[in-house]
Amino acid sequence: MPTTTFTWHIANMERETADGYVFTVHYTVSANDGTYSAGSYGSLGLERPEAGALIPFDQLTEDIVVAWVKDKFGEEKVAEIEAALQAQIDEQSAPTKASGTPWQ
Repeated sequence: MPTTTFTWHIANMERETADGYVFTVHYTVSANDGTYSAGSYGSLGLERPEAGALIPFDQLTEDIVVAWVKDKFGEEKVAEIEAALQAQIDEQSAPTKASGTPWQ
């Protein structure tokens, strides 16, 4: 059975221009097993960090922001999102439903 790779990506961020505080992150998650693929898109609101913990906007990296998203969701929700994508791939590789008629 192929191994599925899950890739988290930041599609966009909304921020306050005064200090660069990112309050909404738009993310995608893609799953690919080499043959089949699935994806999802979502948005997540973030709380303002404590004083002194705000990272300047121009110093943010995608890895930092993906970590924020995963931390906010928690391990269980991250696993749930990835499991849902895996289920889509499993359905593509071994369909349990079909449509059509028995005649041509």
